[in-house]
Amino acid sequence: MTSLPRLAAAGGTPARALRYAVRVPMLLWHACVHLPVVLILGMPALAGRRWTAESPGHRAIRWWQGGLMWIFGFRLRRVGTPLPGAVLFVANHVSWIDISALHSQRMMGFVAKREIAGWPVVGWLAGRGETIFHQRGSQESLGGVLHEMVARLRSGRGVGVFPEGRTRGGDHVGPFHARIFQAAVEADVAVQPVALRYGADGEGQATVAFGERESFFANFLRLLGEPVRPAEVMFLDPILPANTEGRRRIAEVSRERIVAALGPVG
Repeated sequence: MTSLPRLAAAGGTPARALRYAVRVPMLLWHACVHLPVVLILGMPALAGRRWTAESPGHRAIRWWQGGLMWIFGFRLRRVGTPLPGAVLFVANHVSWIDISALHSQRMMGFVAKREIAGWPVVGWLAGRGETIFHQRGSQESLGGVLHEMVARLRSGRGVGVFPEGRTRGGDHVGPFHARIFQAAVEADVAVQPVALRYGADGEGQATVAFGERESFFANFLRLLGEPVRPAEVMFLDPILPANTEGRRRIAEVSRERIVAALGPVG
């Protein structure tokens, strides 16, 4: 395990060293004590039952992800309401923390690059959280992903995607790939755009984003020492495929609404 002196040296300030001293033990407790509780509540005996409301396992995952955000100094604020049932949620992509931000508000199975499965804690939990892993650059993998997305949506479950295909520097939202929206068209379910904004008026976007050639582990450690800042999860007006001219237009409207909600970001 990385020692506190090394973490402090990487941060370079007494305030950051103090944050590591407080948060590292909290993170270990959250992973070693709270996470097993989440696993127990998500056991097949409970997960396989029909629930009129949210299952205990899904509620526990939301609680755990919200706790993780709090440990990292993010104070969550939700704007709008996530739709229930079968919905394709699409969001801008800033960093790995986006998955925790979304999971803290609504249980959904994400479409994510296969590399995430190997990330410490987050990757393992993503696998338990119904993530659909995709091999980037593989058309065969994408076809399988779309098939699984349609199956899940038709079974009444929510699916979350980042249509940009990768994280950005935090200062802009990239183009949305239209093909991923085909799943909503085939399943005939609503698409709900979600804007993720970090810091007051988005001033923390670039800080939260991956730096140039920054690894997941380096970003993870850096964010663990960052000051407390707000994080907004904004659920925007949904888009119905039947009222929109094809997947490309759905992708354009989704991006437009997210960009408008984010406003100028720093």
